[in-house]
Amino acid sequence: MPRQLLLTNAHVVMPSVVWEAGWLLCHREKIVDLAPGDAPHIADAEVVDAGGRTLLPGFIDLHVHGALGYEALDATPEALQCMAEFYAQHGVTSFLPTTWSASHEDILAALTNIAEMRGALPNGATILGAHLEGPYLNPEKCGAQSLEHIRRAEMREAKQLLALDVIRLLALAPEYEESRWLIEECVRRSITVSAAHTAATYNDMIQAVELGVRQTTHTYNAMRGLHHREPGTLGAALTMPKLKCELIADNIHVHPAAMQILFALKGVDGIILVSDAVRGAGLPEGSQYLLNDRTVVIREGSAYLADGTLAGSTLTMERALRNFMLATGQSLEAVWPASSLNAARAIGVDNRKGSLEIGKDADFVLVDADLNVYLTVAEGRIVYQKDV
Repeated sequence: MPRQLLLTNAHVVMPSVVWEAGWLLCHREKIVDLAPGDAPHIADAEVVDAGGRTLLPGFIDLHVHGALGYEALDATPEALQCMAEFYAQHGVTSFLPTTWSASHEDILAALTNIAEMRGALPNGATILGAHLEGPYLNPEKCGAQSLEHIRRAEMREAKQLLALDVIRLLALAPEYEESRWLIEECVRRSITVSAAHTAATYNDMIQAVELGVRQTTHTYNAMRGLHHREPGTLGAALTMPKLKCELIADNIHVHPAAMQILFALKGVDGIILVSDAVRGAGLPEGSQYLLNDRTVVIREGSAYLADGTLAGSTLTMERALRNFMLATGQSLEAVWPASSLNAARAIGVDNRKGSLEIGKDADFVLVDADLNVYLTVAEGRIVYQKDV
């Protein structure tokens, strides 16, 4: 029997229109019909009554390291499976497992594992590929990245990583001469390049954008800040139209007022919400684990090293969207693209993901007025449903 799923009685948010009440039908992994009003009777479809809740495109997290004690660098199928299930519980339908700066062998193992696991996972979000954050960063802006493993881009190593054909997003410090070749090679391979953990000046960023850099990693964090005589990396992020800005909207990494400034200058289309969630996401307050040989503590909703340095977040995407709405004073209907469509555009999958449209993948999330997640569907599969 054909696999069909019919969602009825939903507040449907689409790119150019919002329906107060509507329905959506998916056949296998694709959206095949949707319309306002009452749903038709379809004999062989599984029916889910949305109860008037809001139907959004599934969240897409381009920058997420781990959850529930696991991380991408564990390089095991179990780690990615558990991460995918946890993210689905929070409305994520697809993601890029993200690495840290580590040894070549560890990064290679993690990317190989991601390549083998890429695609739809049981009861979890879909893996679209990998995000390589580091090791080609600036140690001056290392944050919680391992100084031991930060290094300049070396062609032989980089080519071996690129040859796995799994990297969709590569984050580096663009100010180094060694990064120039890598930026150009990524552009040639249709890999999005983001400026990350960088002390790049404004002029450095002009050159980087000319080479093909199109994104800034966790904007405001681990980058040269804004000065009135040297606008820096942040100044470039705020003013250069070609740059899209990742944002960790947890009210810890970035103050709500700074989110408002970013929104005022970039608009909703220029912002990509990310969680930057790490191994501690989903673990209880006070939990501890090791990052390399350093202890990370989960405290007051985030992850910290012993010296107080932020070591990623415990943010989930529905909370990120809610925080962003509150910070900017905008409605859900106005800012939803920051949680899905903008990410899809950033890595070139917006032809099939990121919005509720006929012919696109059946990736959607059902939320209430407070953005609590009730249902997550990834490529036509119910991967999470809240007990009600």
